[in-house]
Amino acid sequence: MRLLLIWMLALSATPASFAQTTEGLAPPQAREDGWTTTSVESVKLSAARLQAMESAIRSGQFKKLTSVLIARHGKLVYEAYFDGSDWTTLRNTRSATKTVTSMLMGIAIDKGMVAVAAPVWQFFPDKLPDQNPDRRKEKITIEDLLTMSSVLECDDSNQFSRGNEERMYLIEDYVKFTLDLPVRGFPGWVTKPKDSPYGRSFSYCTAGVATLGGVLERATKMSVPDFATRNLFAPLGIKKAEWQFTPTGLAMTGGGLGLQSRDYLKLGQVYANGGAWNGSQVVSERWVKTSIQPHARVDDETEYGYLWWLKAFNAGDKKFAAYLMQGNGGNKVAVFPASDMVVVITTTNYNVRGAGELTDRLLSEYILSSIEQ
Repeated sequence: MRLLLIWMLALSATPASFAQTTEGLAPPQAREDGWTTTSVESVKLSAARLQAMESAIRSGQFKKLTSVLIARHGKLVYEAYFDGSDWTTLRNTRSATKTVTSMLMGIAIDKGMVAVAAPVWQFFPDKLPDQNPDRRKEKITIEDLLTMSSVLECDDSNQFSRGNEERMYLIEDYVKFTLDLPVRGFPGWVTKPKDSPYGRSFSYCTAGVATLGGVLERATKMSVPDFATRNLFAPLGIKKAEWQFTPTGLAMTGGGLGLQSRDYLKLGQVYANGGAWNGSQVVSERWVKTSIQPHARVDDETEYGYLWWLKAFNAGDKKFAAYLMQGNGGNKVAVFPASDMVVVITTTNYNVRGAGELTDRLLSEYILSSIEQ
């Protein structure tokens, strides 16, 4: 009798885990935000593998991971939050904002407001450099900043770089900071543009993307948040967006935009759809295709588009090509075109060594490994 009572108490204490084991994962809740929801099983993803992922996250193997969402075949199939929050929470995915800037620039270009080959200099006659004047800087184009390959000495990965973002944050005018930077040199261990794939030498530069915000503002004659709301967010049904601002009041297009995880997933899905959302073209298909083509080589495993990262992930004996929005802490919006799948991973592992590799491992070992067909 005592054993029977213990068994009954154990069952009543763990209804959620029992339900997951026997019934799989419940589909995400349908909300009036444009997403159609369905089960992971209906799109050939392994519920058991995703449950194993949840267990690994909750056991502390993936620290400070806040949300994971998956869409496949255009439907939201998995949604989980791990920090006590819910779907309404705005996520600061840091430099994933840069890719949103690429989207906005593409929309402005498609509207004829600006050209990708336009010299950046022409938009700032009031900010011509007081420091390091050089005629070569006058030829820097919007495309150079989109591909992180301008001639400016700007490298966020080098603490000694004149253009390192931490130095920029100490200056009031981010655009002027960028235009005042010197022209970069190429020591013997750095590949020159003429010797590089695609004819560009990659150097990660937040200052350049912050300057693209100034270009957008002057080319469109609207603030960046207003232009984004009218032309990108409203068509996607994105109702909440929290921008960061520079000391001069310019929206910080290099990082810090807060959106809900479901809305970040929409941005990835739009590109998976060739620029469309629920039958409406939001970004031109031409811009989408151009943006996710390689324009610069980052390293032996990674290339760069127009503020999109291009790389492949291994899962077992399979390789999955992806293009990604990425931010500090391992934040990711990853699109896997061959699998027709979009994944959002948000974290608060800011400035933690290895945070990006940690969410790479989550993708490879659990999410991509969950694909059954």
